[in-house]
Amino acid sequence: MNKPIRLGVLAWEVARNHTIEDYARHLDALVAEAAPHADLLLMPEYSCMEAAAALTDRPDPAAELEAVCRYSDAILNIMRETAQRHKVWLMPGTLPRPEAAGVRNRAPLIAPDGQVAFQDKHVMTRFENESWGVRAGNPPGVFETPWGLIGTSVCYDSEFPMLARAQIEAEAWLILVPTCTDSMHGFNRVRISAQARALENQCFVAVSPTVGDAPWLATLDENHGCAGVYGPVDRGFPADGIMAEGRLDQGGWIFITLDPATLDAVRENGAVRNCRDWPVTVPVARRIPFST
Repeated sequence: MNKPIRLGVLAWEVARNHTIEDYARHLDALVAEAAPHADLLLMPEYSCMEAAAALTDRPDPAAELEAVCRYSDAILNIMRETAQRHKVWLMPGTLPRPEAAGVRNRAPLIAPDGQVAFQDKHVMTRFENESWGVRAGNPPGVFETPWGLIGTSVCYDSEFPMLARAQIEAEAWLILVPTCTDSMHGFNRVRISAQARALENQCFVAVSPTVGDAPWLATLDENHGCAGVYGPVDRGFPADGIMAEGRLDQGGWIFITLDPATLDAVRENGAVRNCRDWPVTVPVARRIPFST
């Protein structure tokens, strides 16, 4: 049964790490700040790449990826121990994971007892494809949580409606979007997409970005965005669908309680029924003839 959730969504300001322990302390401080106020915490895509500065001797994207992959198990253990220590559900961003088929960009959801499940990024950006060779991961799935089924759409994945739709049809009511964007163009693509997914599926979508400048890193040298939570654009919700939003390019948490019962109500009694009216089959466009 779906239940209300207290959600914390972070705009992660990239910090300078001199040791892997610096990353662990940064993660712990952020979780410690938010855990008393939320049931589940969402952090950005590739936020753990800030640890690369402690593992490489110069800003270089290939070297940074290789270093974080080499320490991927250790970083995952840091994430798990942090969730256990603070007794909170945690999506600590995404983590490059070296697999037999190549590196994948994986978003772990960690339970308070340390159990972990992963959602892979499915569609790679040009940088991931052309500079890093990161491979597409498993297709969209849903996580079973105490608040019902929750989906994750990693950054660029949010720009493809059919991926989120698969999760909605699997009965997800909340979609988490960890993102890492180095321009306002990139961030606005994700934000607009998140709002569109919330509108068309009459669901909640939460976006967590990296923010700030980090010239000591090639991977996270420039970061733009704001934390945000978006919902349906219909009665009972804000007129623009913005449930909560932080300040642009400023680090920090936003907190909100989301009630899935409000989604049930709008899907049934809203001015429109976007979720129910989703086409069963994808139509093929035809040429429309003119006549005299």
